[in-house]
Amino acid sequence: MIDKKTTGIANDYVIRVLDSPAEVPASAWNALLFSQPQATPFMRHEYLDALDASGCATAQTGWTPKFFLLERQGELAAACVLYLKTHSRGEYVFDWAWANAYAQHGLAYYPKALCAVPFTPVPGARLLARNQADRELLAAVMLEWCQRRQLSGLHSLFASDDDLAAFEASGLLLRHTVQFHWHNATPAYASFDAFLAHLTPEKRKKIRQERRKVADAGVCFRVSEGRQISPADWHFFYQCYERTYLEHGNAPYLNRDFFARMASTMPEDWLLFVAERDGQSIAASLIALNTSCANAHNAAETQRVAYGRYWGALERVDCLHFEACYYQPLAWCIANGYQRFEGGAQGEHKLARALLPVTTTSAHWLAQPQFLAAVDRYLSAERAGIQSYVEDLKQHSPLKSGLRPESCVVSADPDPARPA
Repeated sequence: MIDKKTTGIANDYVIRVLDSPAEVPASAWNALLFSQPQATPFMRHEYLDALDASGCATAQTGWTPKFFLLERQGELAAACVLYLKTHSRGEYVFDWAWANAYAQHGLAYYPKALCAVPFTPVPGARLLARNQADRELLAAVMLEWCQRRQLSGLHSLFASDDDLAAFEASGLLLRHTVQFHWHNATPAYASFDAFLAHLTPEKRKKIRQERRKVADAGVCFRVSEGRQISPADWHFFYQCYERTYLEHGNAPYLNRDFFARMASTMPEDWLLFVAERDGQSIAASLIALNTSCANAHNAAETQRVAYGRYWGALERVDCLHFEACYYQPLAWCIANGYQRFEGGAQGEHKLARALLPVTTTSAHWLAQPQFLAAVDRYLSAERAGIQSYVEDLKQHSPLKSGLRPESCVVSADPDPARPA
């Protein structure tokens, strides 16, 4: 097995490691993705290609892509993307302490290998495979590849349950943190007011007060889905998104070209809320949808999911962030029969808005045995802390009936233009 287009053979598989999404057959990749139980639009070929073609996730920004393809008799049996990282930014899982410990001992932590979607803390399939045996082989191939290149480690973030089992079979350690997701009721809420009726009086009153502040400020919302989002809307959204980053002293991870490619190649997976006052647009919240995955997999059986992604404002209005990033999207999800809204990494304040805690999981391997053993001990202690933390959160559930048990994967890189 070697890089580029030359192939290696493992049993009856042909293994290829390619340097660019442009070299990967898009239709075969997407077909494999859409067959996964936990498929998300962020693993679509179009999404990964846009990250590369726009220059957002490339070697120049510290994200060198490697696409692993396992083929049998000319057909794609398993695939994934791995990035060689020269830093730990844009991952939303903290390993800065590990990198510092390596540096203190005169060891190189970077480059490291990362199996994840850049800048995207959304749980889902990372190892695309026809079956679990192919998935485990793909994980083993990746680990062997990292070992041959003497990389410091292999890490997979926000992976699906099937992926985690495959990584565990190759000896990777699991790490848990917490996200906050909203789940529709069964049967579904009939309206936003019906949803509020399921909350404790204190939380219901708080949400109504926050919404009233925005309405009293003269703010209303316009919502556009898919190709309804006009070029002018995309342009305005980026103004808001970029300003929010710059106000926090950072350049945005994603550029205009990336979002232009989203509008062109996968518009059906986006939903935009624009806040307006006195006829002027003042803020925007961009939400992702799993429309393409649900339609391709089995729309009748697949849960409809919305993902809180990016937001920004040109004017400050009290509680506008909560309205644009939570209440408007939740009302839309209820009206359109969506089963889940994922609020993303971090944010205990989301619990008060009825986004409940779920555990998220990553997988980690370090080449240095002593450090691997130390991390194993650290993660054991961390898991106990996470369990205690979740139990404490359950005591503050906003739902009348208490917290419903949910589970999913990891946490945390502060991203000011995400709905934090």
